[in-house]
Amino acid sequence: MPVGKRIYLKRELPDPEVVRQFKTIPAANVADVMGRSCAMNPRIRLMSQPKSKISAGVALTVKSRAGDNLALHSALNIAQEGDFIVVSNEGDNTRSLIGMIMMSYLYQYKKVAGIVIDGPIRDIDEIQHLDFPVYATGTTPGGPYKEGPGEVNVPISCGEISIDPGDIILADSDGVIVIPKKDAEVILKEAQKLQAADAAKVVESGKGTVNREWVDRILKEKGFEIIDDFYFR
Repeated sequence: MPVGKRIYLKRELPDPEVVRQFKTIPAANVADVMGRSCAMNPRIRLMSQPKSKISAGVALTVKSRAGDNLALHSALNIAQEGDFIVVSNEGDNTRSLIGMIMMSYLYQYKKVAGIVIDGPIRDIDEIQHLDFPVYATGTTPGGPYKEGPGEVNVPISCGEISIDPGDIILADSDGVIVIPKKDAEVILKEAQKLQAADAAKVVESGKGTVNREWVDRILKEKGFEIIDDFYFR
């Protein structure tokens, strides 16, 4: 088997209903019930204007050689409706991996849920107006190579977060998080509870009735000193 040049056609997929329900929960709420350790580096940011505030889909992973999009082209061929394509890029920021031609194929014809690239894109004048979730690190007119190697539907790292094929990608204006497919149902239930609790806290905070006694309690536990005086040099 040519390691580094593998295109896997099959993935273990999560329950479609679970994926659908995540579309109603902000990424921040889900991240909070996952120990706050599931968010991609904020260098990967929203580059387009999707009408839906929250997007979710199933990870179709692409392991690219830096600045090379041959494996990504393979992923375009096998992508299915509802997939969220996630592309590692060895930290490269010198070459764009996708432009408007490929993007049109993805969102108009393939109808994928979105794309996340740990690297730049180009044709931003058009892409920035798309009703389609596009996350990337920036832009450059410099185009990619098409030489390989690369792999599809293998474990990757994107934005310092590990992703397995079939994991759930949840994205909004704050950024992108990764939900392991085997834990998705439990995470969904906990996130729904937190979302309801947070909504109540927002109302209480606006009225000034939220209980903030926990702040002083933790400060005391951590050894902070509260000094009723000025700071003097």
